[in-house]
This record gives sequence, structure tokens and C-alpha cells, in this order.
Amino acid sequence: MRRASLAFCILTCLASPAFAGTKGDHQRIVQLEAEVRALQAQVQALQARMVAPNAPVVPAASTATSTEVTDAEADALSADAAQSADVTATGASAGQAAVAAGAAPAGGSGANAFNPAISIILNGSYSHHSINPVGFLRTGFPLVGEGRSSANGFSLGESEVSFAANIDDKFYGQLTATIENEDGKDQLGIEEAYIESTALPNGFSLRLGRFYSNIGYLNSHHAHTDNFFDRPLPYQAFLGNQYGDDGVQLRWVAPTALFFEIGGEAFRGQHYPSGGSQLGGLGTRTLFAHLGGDAGTDNEWLTGVSALKTRTLGGEDGFSGDATLYVFDGTWKWAPNGNFKDAGVTLRVEYLVDRRDGSYVDPLTPMAPVAWDGRRSGGYLEGAYRFNRTWDIGYRYDKLWGDAGLPFASFDPDRHSAELTWRNSEFSLFRLQLSHERPTAGQADTAITLQYQTSLGAHGAHEF
Repeated sequence: MRRASLAFCILTCLASPAFAGTKGDHQRIVQLEAEVRALQAQVQALQARMVAPNAPVVPAASTATSTEVTDAEADALSADAAQSADVTATGASAGQAAVAAGAAPAGGSGANAFNPAISIILNGSYSHHSINPVGFLRTGFPLVGEGRSSANGFSLGESEVSFAANIDDKFYGQLTATIENEDGKDQLGIEEAYIESTALPNGFSLRLGRFYSNIGYLNSHHAHTDNFFDRPLPYQAFLGNQYGDDGVQLRWVAPTALFFEIGGEAFRGQHYPSGGSQLGGLGTRTLFAHLGGDAGTDNEWLTGVSALKTRTLGGEDGFSGDATLYVFDGTWKWAPNGNFKDAGVTLRVEYLVDRRDGSYVDPLTPMAPVAWDGRRSGGYLEGAYRFNRTWDIGYRYDKLWGDAGLPFASFDPDRHSAELTWRNSEFSLFRLQLSHERPTAGQADTAITLQYQTSLGAHGAHEF
């Protein structure tokens, strides 16, 4: 009897207004529980994506926006959220397992184990020169490599397709192919194709394959990152626009507050300023060092010194013998709070010294070899001001100094260039450039160029 009375009292208390819950309260509580489960599922999904970026995303269950739902709808929401949480947790576990399997030395791999980032750079232009590029000459500096004037009229310049990805836990790989038109024929070439270590200790890294040398500043940067349509005169004269070859690079970055790196490279020596792959396929060696850092919150700087030593036989410019190129570079950047995307100023200077010891034969008018034991030099100074994310303007002055000991070096060429760039976004730009060059005594080439450039796909961050 006492037990029956106690049960009756408990039921009476629960039925009283102080403890009774309405139907709407029940629905809201169930809905809140469903929303909490859905949020938990989304958090677990994000965690899974952080662990396994290539794992498929399982969408979290949608939650009702209205507070008036039926008991059946509330129960369904709760069940869907729970199921989504279970599926997402399963996906996270699978992703973790996939990562663990990928990191293991075993040979097996899933479909997403190798998923390279793909980017395409489309680059075109229209140019007009007051001197016909076909007959263009530069006193004291034979035209080599891609260091020539752009063609008159419309041109689809050098476009590139790049594939990049981590190969495994110890190596990264990149392949960049170029497509360009030369003498009316489309050509496909390999610009860079290399692997690089990611797990060497104490700040060391090793690169193997075909790549651009790390000498100077501009040489290691792809041309589409430049502030101007063309490379400075010293790069055109001494490096054929840009030096890259097949070889190996060893680099060390110091564990210091300031950025400090030193390194060296050994190349086959097939491309200008090399030629003929001398010294048993090790015709070119380089050394470089760079130092940089921040100055407050608004300023960044970088300096460097480099040397390239090569031996050539019947080079593209008619030289045979030993050559050493020294490069000194400096870059300073300023931007409010260091945000260079919105506005800022960039100043850059490079000075190159080309030391030659050998003989020379004019490739245009063959004659008896002339002894060449001397040096040439060149430099440029450029500045670019970015008003905002859309507009920037720049000016550059290039200068070359010939070797007075040679009969053909009676004039020192120079060039002034000004550019105005409009960017619709970080993936597209239009650039107008005006330049005035004095390649020989008594002659001047005035050129106007309109360039367009677009980037498709995932492109890696550019260097400083």
C-alpha cells in the first residue's frame, strides 16, 4: 500500500505545472540536440580534412530553420544528425588510416595517394618596335638564348603547365612544361622537372633534376612573377634571359631569426652561358648565399651574392674557354603592416660581372678566333608601387658595359622601361609597357607592349 501511494505521489508531482513540459518544449529540446550533433559532425569532418586533405567530405545533416516541427520531424532530425556524426567519424578514421598507410614504406597506395596540384599560366602579348626585331643588334653583346626583342604583332608567349605534389614523406616533385611558338611552329618543352627532399635534418635540402639556378634574385623566379614584360638587359646578355639546366642542388637554411641560406649547384653545362657539356657533363658550378629579414612591421629586405663558373666550347655567342659570372642582388619591400597584397613599394637592384678567358668568333661573320681575356658588366634598378589590389605602376633602368679590349665593344647599351598593370584578381592581369632602348650608337628602339596573363588552377605561393 505504501509503494502504491508513493508512486501515485510521484506521478502527481510530475504532472503538476512546475514539472510538466509542453509539446513545443520537447520539440525544441530535440531540435537543439540534433543541431549539437550536426555541429559535432561538422567539427569531426574538419578534423578529418586536416588529417587527410584528399579524403571526400561527407556533408553534415541539415538542421531545421523553423522552431515549429512535429515530433516525427524532430526525431528524424536527431536520427539524421547521429547518422551523419557516425559516418563522418568513420571517414576521419579512414582518412587517418590512409595517411598512416601513405607514410608507411609499404608499396601499396590508394587512388588519392598521388593527387598533384595542376596550374596553367596563359601568357600573350601585342608588341610594336620602331626597329624591326629581325635585324636587331646590340653592340658588344651578341643576342643569345631568349634574350632577344619580342616579335612585332600579336604573340602567344611562353605559356606553362605545372604539376606539383608531395611524392611521399621524404620527397616533393614538380614538373613544368612550356608551350611556345618559335618561327611559326608550336613547341613543347620541359622548363623544370625535379624532385626535392623534405626530410633532411638540420635545415638541409637536396634537389635533383632540371631546374633554374638559385643565383641572383630573378633567375630562380618564373617570368610570370616579374613586374615587367621582359627580363632586364643583364639577364638577356649574360644568362640568355634565365639559366636552367640538368643538375643537383644542395642548400642549407640556418636556424636563425634572420633568413640565411647558402648552397651550391652542379649542372650539365648544356645551356647558355655554358655550351657543349664540358668537364665530363659537369660543365657548370655555382655558389650562392642570401640574407634577409624584417625591419619592423612594414619593411622586408633580402640581399645576396652568387657566382657561376663554366667552361664552354663553341658557345652560342661564339665564345670558347672559361667564364665566371658574379651576381650581387638586393631587394627592399615596404607595405602598411606588411600586407603587400593591398599596397606597397618594391625596390630591387642587381649587378652582374662577366669574366671571360678564352677566344671569340663572331657567330654572324665567321673569322679567325680573337683572344678574349677581359670582362663585361651590367645592372638594373627597378621600382614598383602598388596602389591597391588592382593597380600598380613601375619603372626600370637597365645598363650594360662592354669589354673595351674587344673591337666590337665600342658602345654601352641602356634601356628605360615603364609599366602600368591592372589586375582583376590575383589570377589575371593586363599590363601596358613602354620602353626606350639604345642598342647601338645612333640608334634607338622604342617599343610598346600590351600583355595579358591568366592563372588557372592551384598555383603555389611565390617566393619573396
